[in-house]
Amino acid sequence: MKPLPVVDADKPVSRQVIADSPDLMVVAFRFHEVGAEGALHNHPHVQSTFVASGRFRFTIDGEEFEVSPGDSFVIPSQAKHGCVCLEPGMLIDNFTPRRDDFL
Repeated sequence: MKPLPVVDADKPVSRQVIADSPDLMVVAFRFHEVGAEGALHNHPHVQSTFVASGRFRFTIDGEEFEVSPGDSFVIPSQAKHGCVCLEPGMLIDNFTPRRDDFL
């Protein structure tokens, strides 16, 4: 499968689905400037996140922590989560099952 086009997720954040099947989706999120946010939200999918570059402050169900390149973690289904970009970079998120709303 070829990656889908890059789309604005919420300026200054862009999103690109780079692989998907009904059971799994891989998505690259690029945060282009300090202070860019992934707003607090939740979804039924289990999500794993890998920090490819940059630094971020994440909140998962009220717990805050900072991550940097090479870090990874799992976000449980329905957990309320979001992040703030501390240094521009890219997150690689995996969702199971696939997030059809991103197609």
